[in-house]
Amino acid sequence: MLTAKQKRRENIAEYILYLWQLEDMLRALELSPEKIYATLVEPHEELDAEQKQALFFWYMDMVNLLKTEGKEKAGHLDHTLHLIGDLNDLHLHLLKAPVGREQGYDKAFAALAPELPKLKASIAGDSEMAAEGISDMEACFRALYLAMLYRLRGTAAPEDGPAEERKADAAERYVRDVLEVVSPVVARLAAIYGAAERGEVDLYKDMA
Repeated sequence: MLTAKQKRRENIAEYILYLWQLEDMLRALELSPEKIYATLVEPHEELDAEQKQALFFWYMDMVNLLKTEGKEKAGHLDHTLHLIGDLNDLHLHLLKAPVGREQGYDKAFAALAPELPKLKASIAGDSEMAAEGISDMEACFRALYLAMLYRLRGTAAPEDGPAEERKADAAERYVRDVLEVVSPVVARLAAIYGAAERGEVDLYKDMA
């Protein structure tokens, strides 16, 4: 809870990825109040009883949202998707507005732009998700989160494995490779987003 609040204040991108990781963690614990308390709350010896209760209730609020939105098995909470939508709107604005050039966003994005179609196709894969329906920033965040999951999972499928495994392995390697152009864009966008929230950047400066 405190970690989430701190990340929300300091870096919107890290906040979104943190919540996505937490969603999967809660699912791994089967959304069970008993397992969630034993695994995510009880080990915090630095917290008193009242603080532990507040933390537990926060986790259970997330569980209730996952159930309400029908995402007990998969998917991301609307809250994070709305934030990504806001970031994508800002991304599109920065590509057109003078402040985007002033903040160096156009240069950061230039390296990623040619890779976006392939990135979206790799993320969509064989799922029902259409590549053309994925926004630029949704593609970036999904790539970052997939890379995080790949690192946690470890070794990918061998090259001489079944065709589907080789295909999945190729997609994983591509996502890993493209991170060097994805990460700087998301980092720059998150920094501008935070600066605008704090009133340090005028997003409409010099616009006619």
